[in-house]
Amino acid sequence: MQIRPYLEADEPAVVALWQACGLTRPWNDPHKDIARKLTVQRELFLVGELDGRVVASVMAGYEGHRGWVNYLAVAPGLQGRGHGAALMQHVEQAFLALGCPKVSLLVRSGNSAVLAFYRRLGYAVDEAVPLGKRLVQDGP
Repeated sequence: MQIRPYLEADEPAVVALWQACGLTRPWNDPHKDIARKLTVQRELFLVGELDGRVVASVMAGYEGHRGWVNYLAVAPGLQGRGHGAALMQHVEQAFLALGCPKVSLLVRSGNSAVLAFYRRLGYAVDEAVPLGKRLVQDGP
């Protein structure tokens, strides 16, 4: 798999990938999430490509305190082949180059397969409670 920066032409394939992986939610418009990301550290929005098609993605960012990872996705038929780990390694190296000391991400509590994936990569549950507040309504 070749890892490269996201291009605007990738949008339909990336949104379809996120939908196939169960990452989209009615209250988060993926098209708006992409548009917003392209205005901030777009170099940390990456896709994985095989035979000319997008099969993986990751959206990352560093805000000076820690790096955040969102929308890590690998096409369901290609999971378990190291593509997700390769994307995470790429992101971690990019974070290190920026001086980032820690990476954080959110996984839905019932998603045991994804939690196991991240544990294999050395991630552990932080003793913190995620809080959120919606400032802009994208959907219902």
